[in-house]
Amino acid sequence: MSWDFKLICGPLGGITEGPAWDGSGLLFTHIDASRIFRYDPSINFVDAFRENTNCANGLMFDKDGILYACEGDARRVVRYTEQKTTILVDSFEGELLNIPNDLAIDEKGNIWFTDPFYPGAAGSWSEDEDNQVLSHDSIYRLDQNDKDQWSISRMTFDTTKPNGLLFSLDYNVLYVAQSARKLSDPRELRGYPVKSDGTLGDYVVLHDFGKFRGVDGMCLDIDGNIIATAGDADDGGPGSMIYIFAPDGTILEQHPVPAKAPTNCTFGGDDLKTLYVTTKQGHLFSVETNRKGRLLFPNYI
Repeated sequence: MSWDFKLICGPLGGITEGPAWDGSGLLFTHIDASRIFRYDPSINFVDAFRENTNCANGLMFDKDGILYACEGDARRVVRYTEQKTTILVDSFEGELLNIPNDLAIDEKGNIWFTDPFYPGAAGSWSEDEDNQVLSHDSIYRLDQNDKDQWSISRMTFDTTKPNGLLFSLDYNVLYVAQSARKLSDPRELRGYPVKSDGTLGDYVVLHDFGKFRGVDGMCLDIDGNIIATAGDADDGGPGSMIYIFAPDGTILEQHPVPAKAPTNCTFGGDDLKTLYVTTKQGHLFSVETNRKGRLLFPNYI
């Protein structure tokens, strides 16, 4: 069954990202404008939600509805409240982070994030790779010690450009988009087993995209399937696509997206069956599906 994508807004110019359903509307980031927008489907209206977000990219609500973000231009992970931005982390072992990209939250409330250095992904300083201080592009976990104190642990030692990340239904697997721009680096959807001590085991390649653009962002449905944005209309491959992968990496469905490069997606709506999709050109699309999303917040299950 083909999907009928509805254009909500855009192209805004520059990248839209970080879609996050708040219970009645959708938040999404416009990275280049350092702005978060909110779409209210009840009145079909998009309005500014938060300004001066330091090129915020990924957004994520925890189970209590608290909003977290990766602020790439400030090289930090933060918590947003109505009046305040709280910095959770901006360095690792005394060195500045790269350009924090995307988030996932585990069942204990620990925050996992990817930290690649994509040239040009933040402010003008990020065009110069000499501004990368760390010698690695890794995934980290933040553990909360008390209200405003978080400890950081490096979780991967084999990623070069980790992008989107997502936990399986039982939190026993961390799905990771290894999304390199260089052909010399792998473009893979990986599954890392989460061991009993909280560390990650050796990954399994669930899908290899070869020379074509791999997964950027992804979300989960209630059956444990991975809904992922990947591909580009200009790279000569399968094109801009929503992939639906089974947990073992089997492709269950592919749905062409009417834009050059989809960046991220999440479910929303009262029944969590509406999929929202952002793109590199600054679009926001919605599409009605026959799948139901699994979100930490709000949890309608």
